[in-house]
Amino acid sequence: MSYTKRKDGRKFDEMRKIKAEVGVIKNANGSAKFQIGDTIAIAAVYGPRNLYPKFLQNPEEGKLRCNYNMLSFSVDERIRPGPSRRSKEIGLVTERALSPTVNLKEFPNAVVDVFVEIIQADAGTRCAGICAAAMALADAGIPMKDLVSAVSVGKVGDKLVVDLDKSEEDYEEGATDMPVAILPRSDEISLLQLDGEMEAKEIIKALEMAKKACLELNKIQKEAIRKKYKGEGK
Repeated sequence: MSYTKRKDGRKFDEMRKIKAEVGVIKNANGSAKFQIGDTIAIAAVYGPRNLYPKFLQNPEEGKLRCNYNMLSFSVDERIRPGPSRRSKEIGLVTERALSPTVNLKEFPNAVVDVFVEIIQADAGTRCAGICAAAMALADAGIPMKDLVSAVSVGKVGDKLVVDLDKSEEDYEEGATDMPVAILPRSDEISLLQLDGEMEAKEIIKALEMAKKACLELNKIQKEAIRKKYKGEGK
């Protein structure tokens, strides 16, 4: 059966409405809020600070440590609070998506902690978390060679789409979800996962759609950062 129309009226290559803001948590070294559709992620950065226990310290470079958590009230069906296997996996995925751009050699024996909290979920949570985390790192003044942007692309029924929502992930005729994170300046892909099946030519086309969407996302992320610091300069 052909997938002819998205439930919310978007074009197949169109993302949901996006809102981005930095400096949302007073006591953090850097923080950000990123919303795409009804999915909302908040990220906070603490550090660089001394890494303990000491045997984990590296005198040549610091460590990036990412923690991901989906709050129990973020979805319709209440989830058990606290760490889960899925949250640990996404925390590691987030860390690997951000690591290629962060310069940790300036912080030997130290750790930069990133905490991502999903306060409302409607698909695309890991991508929203990565976008929020990248903005929070920039807000904290952590040196980076680029600002990572991430979006989910995939296949719903017989159509390739950008930024799947929950109804599309649960599509009865079948859906494939492919989270992608990109460093826009170098066109480097720092995250590529595939949940489902697509042909090779479909993956290539979906990646092109993801790159285009990430360039749009990146502009919104950067504008949110500029907005904060323009305000401070007044």
